[in-house]
Amino acid sequence: MLVLITYDVNTETAAGRQRLRRVAKQCVNYGRRVQNSVFECILDQAQFVALKAVLTEIIDEKVDSLRFYYLGNKYQTKVEHVGVDRGIAADQTLIL
Repeated sequence: MLVLITYDVNTETAAGRQRLRRVAKQCVNYGRRVQNSVFECILDQAQFVALKAVLTEIIDEKVDSLRFYYLGNKYQTKVEHVGVDRGIAADQTLIL
């Protein structure tokens, strides 16, 4: 399923900046960045549960926020893009 993950991490302190880097690093491991704090991730249920648990542990719920948008398996009809695209689509193969 495609899950859109967005986050807002308070970066007024050094700890906040560190949390921001940790959240971004975890999201990069599972999907592609489409905007500064927005990731598209193709995940199965187990991967989603694991990622959500890790991200929830990283953030400070008093000052940060996470949002998960579940677009499902038929996401191609639910996503429209205009403008510059950042990299390959989350569901395409990347060969190095």
